[in-house]
Amino acid sequence: MTPQPWTNWPSREALSREGLTDARRRLSAAVRLLVCGALLWSTFSQRHVSGWSAVAAVAGVFAVGFCAWGFYRTTLSHRLWPSVALLLLLLGAAFAADQTGFGVAAVVLWCGCAVTCIERLPLIIALPTALAAFTGYTILTGEELLSTLITTVGLFLGGYVLRLDAEARGNAHRLLAQERAARAAEAETAALAERARIARDIHDVLAHSLSAQLVHLEAARLRIEQEPRGPFRDQILERVVAARSMAREGLAETRQALSALRGEMAPLGDYLRELAATDGAEVGVEGTPRPLPAEVSQTVRRVAQEALTNVRKHAPGARVSILLRYGADDVVLVVRDSGGRGRVPAGLPMSGSGYGLLGMRERAELLGGALEAGGVPDEEGFSVRLRVPA
Repeated sequence: MTPQPWTNWPSREALSREGLTDARRRLSAAVRLLVCGALLWSTFSQRHVSGWSAVAAVAGVFAVGFCAWGFYRTTLSHRLWPSVALLLLLLGAAFAADQTGFGVAAVVLWCGCAVTCIERLPLIIALPTALAAFTGYTILTGEELLSTLITTVGLFLGGYVLRLDAEARGNAHRLLAQERAARAAEAETAALAERARIARDIHDVLAHSLSAQLVHLEAARLRIEQEPRGPFRDQILERVVAARSMAREGLAETRQALSALRGEMAPLGDYLRELAATDGAEVGVEGTPRPLPAEVSQTVRRVAQEALTNVRKHAPGARVSILLRYGADDVVLVVRDSGGRGRVPAGLPMSGSGYGLLGMRERAELLGGALEAGGVPDEEGFSVRLRVPA
């Protein structure tokens, strides 16, 4: 697209103060203080300023400052007509100051408006506005045309130099932001590649090993079942079946970890419903479901799994409810049981997998969240509540 320098606004990066060095900020503040000081000095150095006229003069200075602030904000948001209206108000204040005997204030306002409109407005609007203002200034004040013209050209050049400088600074700031985004994307791509490599290694080594163990354990179970019944045979069969169950669970956990590493995890609500189906638990989802970071999703899944394991161990036969709540900036999981024949744990018990609720609490804290587990006040049962930012 061909650029249109006459009709385009300066970029928002150029109009804002982002990217300014400390020296530039101090210089800008010094210029503003100088302008404000000139306005105040020119106002109160006049002999005819006293009483109500002094109050009116102070009110005028504050009104000019408010209009200048409004002009900065409207140009920053690229609002043309409010910016032009505020600029005309400032020019009107300059004419009013000249007519009431505040010549220095009028000159400061005229010069400031000329430089600022060239710097912050589209040139097709800024040039006619500034020319009209200086034409009116020449006619009303009776200044010489040549000196006014020279002053006008000088102010135009100064405003245009400031405009070019601001555009260069804005472009540099924009390029820096793009470079940072590119570096972040490159780092994320490298992390995804590394996670994919780890997933392949786990699949090639651990998953294949567990699959082979399942095959051998199933063969051992079938062979043992062919032996005559007896205490020794039944004990061996029980151990083989338990080992097969553990290998099957380990393989399922490995596949889940592989899915997390590859970013192919099933929706969290669907996983909780599938997990709860075995125990007949009720699952509720509140809020609008949304994709979660892999670490957060994995933590929620692990806590839900561990909580259901503890229910089976310590409260068999209890009614279980699972609530997943999506908040504005977090996600909350609540697993609650009604109590059963087993003893409710007093603390945070470790599961058979060796990764109990205590480990989940530590993992939640690493993500900036919290995990609470304990009995339900004035009721039977046990409750686990996880909250993590997301």
